[in-house]
Amino acid sequence: SAWMGVLTAIAYFYMVAAWGGYVFVLNLIGVHAAALVAAGRFSTKVYRAYSLFYSIGTVLAIQIPVVGWAPLKSLEQLGPCAVFLGYQLLMVADYVKGKKQLSRMELLKLRIKIFAAAGIAGALVIMAVAPKGYFGPISSRVRGLFVQHTKTGNPLVDSVAEHQPASTRAYFQYLHHVCSLAPIGYMMVMGNLSDSSSFLLVWGSAAYFFSHRMVRLILLTAPVGCALGGVAAGRLFAWCLRQFFGEEEDDDSSTEQRGNQKRGTSKGKKSKKNASNGEGIDSLKVALDSALSSSEGAIAKKTVAGLILILGYILGVNFTNYCWRLSVDLSNPTIIVKARLRDGRVIKLDDYREAYWWLRDNTPEDARIMAWWDYGYQITAIANRTTLADGNTWNHEHIALLGKALTASEEEGYEIARHLADYVLIWGGGGGDDLAKSPHLARIANSVYRDHCPAGDPTCRSFGFVDRQGTPSSMMERSLLYRLHGHQIKKGVEANPDMWKEVYRSKYGR
Repeated sequence: SAWMGVLTAIAYFYMVAAWGGYVFVLNLIGVHAAALVAAGRFSTKVYRAYSLFYSIGTVLAIQIPVVGWAPLKSLEQLGPCAVFLGYQLLMVADYVKGKKQLSRMELLKLRIKIFAAAGIAGALVIMAVAPKGYFGPISSRVRGLFVQHTKTGNPLVDSVAEHQPASTRAYFQYLHHVCSLAPIGYMMVMGNLSDSSSFLLVWGSAAYFFSHRMVRLILLTAPVGCALGGVAAGRLFAWCLRQFFGEEEDDDSSTEQRGNQKRGTSKGKKSKKNASNGEGIDSLKVALDSALSSSEGAIAKKTVAGLILILGYILGVNFTNYCWRLSVDLSNPTIIVKARLRDGRVIKLDDYREAYWWLRDNTPEDARIMAWWDYGYQITAIANRTTLADGNTWNHEHIALLGKALTASEEEGYEIARHLADYVLIWGGGGGDDLAKSPHLARIANSVYRDHCPAGDPTCRSFGFVDRQGTPSSMMERSLLYRLHGHQIKKGVEANPDMWKEVYRSKYGR
């Protein structure tokens, strides 16, 4: 309805202001609107709802500074705009139909003419503005949803582990029994379609496709999974209750149903071919209805209903307990973990937080910290200091400069760092520390600064380990990151004292 379209536009505006994932929401609604047209469910009610949503939502979204005119320029957001324009053309055709009392075939021809003319006009407009750079490119993150996550062309996107495809284990870990119930609810919705319920089908299909491509997008499946799972659980629960508390079918209605089936069969006899095809199915339906309507059938249905209720209670308790355990695990701090020393003692590893606290307590308030972007938010929130980069990695060139400073030679890295920061924070200790991920840093730097790695080496294979023992390549050995990471720890490795001064080392070197 119209007022629902307005409310959806306001909610969409809030999401635009709060989360970059608004692009998914916009396209999802656009795809649903297009699907309604394809299913023959276009109506004045649907037209008003979508037109109000898109027009009001886009006007509000443009007011967000970081968004600007992106809804009308970005290729990722022009799809819903095309649907909006298509809706206007469909409404024009329906208006002409009402005025001239056109038949269905005449309406179809009119729509083809209108869309053909609009397509030609649109193509001319695109040809005029495209060479001027009006349209924004498709981002590497979006490309990663349709190509292998390590081949997006952007090393920054390729380096993030969360961009890898989701596994079956990951789905069950975060959704648990919803994984089993949601497909059942999906099939139930397919059997009872409407303008609103079809949105669940579009949402469910899109969420599963994108989450299967990128594990971090499993969060998109949670709301629609709960909705579809609720449909399945609710209908099963209602059916079970009807077996115990519902009214039994009237004998007259059963007789009338059988009479209708007989009349249908007798009509079918006029066509021997149709009768032969449907007679067996009709007979099976009559026999099944008769069996279920008998006293023995009623007892069987009550037994099945009772078993479903008992099983549902057991699974429900199990699901509730699992949700509480998972919420506790996800609420635990990720920077404070348990660890075991070589002598077998179990300790609380708190090096991350203690390092951030040291920055907070021992550096000037306006100090700038250079660290890889993984730790940016933590430095800002816990240390209360300015960091050069954080998880908001839209500025690829800025991240590339940071990677260049860390993976260039010590002298070149120093020249860059001294102009950008006051302190450099390096995480060591093995595992997934900064040195382990440094080949990604070099590739990211080389994607912008093409002379960073040797000629003919676009993926920067020259920077890395040459064997399983962790022997660095010559390029890695000269790098600033390697010198700071192994400072006075590895034999013969020490940062230049004329450039660097170590001011803090965590207790366990992690």
